Amino acid sequence: MTPRWSLSIVAAWMLAMSIPAHAATIQITMENLVILPAETPAKVGDTIEWINKDVLVHTATARNGDWDISLPPKKSGSLILKKAGTVDYYCRFHPNMKATLAVEP
Repeated sequence: MTPRWSLSIVAAWMLAMSIPAHAATIQITMENLVILPAETPAKVGDTIEWINKDVLVHTATARNGDWDISLPPKKSGSLILKKAGTVDYYCRFHPNMKATLAVEP
């Protein structure tokens, strides 16, 4: 006969395995022609929100072609991360604005 406490542990473990981990929203700012932070750790499923605080249009454009987010002045844009890997990105209008996302599984 199985002790009651071991059934409780198994039930708790099964419940924990069925609840997905909560994804984070990570904010990245574009201001004074700079992307901050320049290096951002994230996880698959997280949402990246770029906030353009400049009066100029910017983009968050992945060098590998995965995404290209347009960011009008004083507006924001977002993306849900779908795969792991390191992604370098930049602003197409201001190529000196560069940053990196390090996305873990």
